[in-house]
Amino acid sequence: MREHSAPALFRPRGVTTVTTAEGWEPVQRLRTYEQVMSQIEERILDGRLKAGDHLPSERDLAIMLGVSRPSLRESLRVLEALGVVDIRRGGGADGGAVLVGTPGPGFVNLLKLQLALGHFSSTDVLDTRVALETWSCSEAAYRSSDSDHTELAAILDQMDSPLIEAKEFNRLDTAFHVRIAESTGNALTAHLMGSLRTAINRQMIEAYEGLENWRKTAEIVRHEHREILAAVTEKDAPKAARLVSDHIHDFYKVGNVGGTYPPG
Repeated sequence: MREHSAPALFRPRGVTTVTTAEGWEPVQRLRTYEQVMSQIEERILDGRLKAGDHLPSERDLAIMLGVSRPSLRESLRVLEALGVVDIRRGGGADGGAVLVGTPGPGFVNLLKLQLALGHFSSTDVLDTRVALETWSCSEAAYRSSDSDHTELAAILDQMDSPLIEAKEFNRLDTAFHVRIAESTGNALTAHLMGSLRTAINRQMIEAYEGLENWRKTAEIVRHEHREILAAVTEKDAPKAARLVSDHIHDFYKVGNVGGTYPPG
């Protein structure tokens, strides 16, 4: 091992650290788990760690970092909650901490709590939905395929069931809007759309159940969905964007969901 001056983030004034050949640095400050996370984050950002990579074993990594195994486990649990790593039980090549290759639930779980705590207003949510969905519908008109249209139509067919309840109707409503975003081929937009709809799921169900006659409103929603899909299928991007904007604003008004709307 060689003596190496640690970055200021990890090093109290005048203190040096010993670095292993692999570059892991023993941490110095009290909030150990944050420093462990910082070193893992740095390696992800500079490309030394990639999706699918295994971190060293808990024993080896704790030694490299100069921390206790409980402190290391705390760091890994936080990263797992954020959807950065998957902690696989058992030994062997398949066990241990693995960097995930697909978006996890961390973002949607955080967004759900932030919305519940009032970090964002109803108008913020409404404006963001409209921005995401008008872009998605416009792009879907150019990029979506026949198979996308078939799947979207199948979702609407399920929503036509006369026995459907509000909770299932909202689930399919969400699936329709997220599927449009997916049909653009933009994975980030689809993830953001899915996360936002999941985060406001309870609010939307309560809005449906709070209506005097939710089934009558559902008929209007069904009709508007069919019009949106028709515009996407016909590759009429401006019309698709306008229809989905009107669709969202109209439901927020009828359902008293909150937010501010254009006049009219």
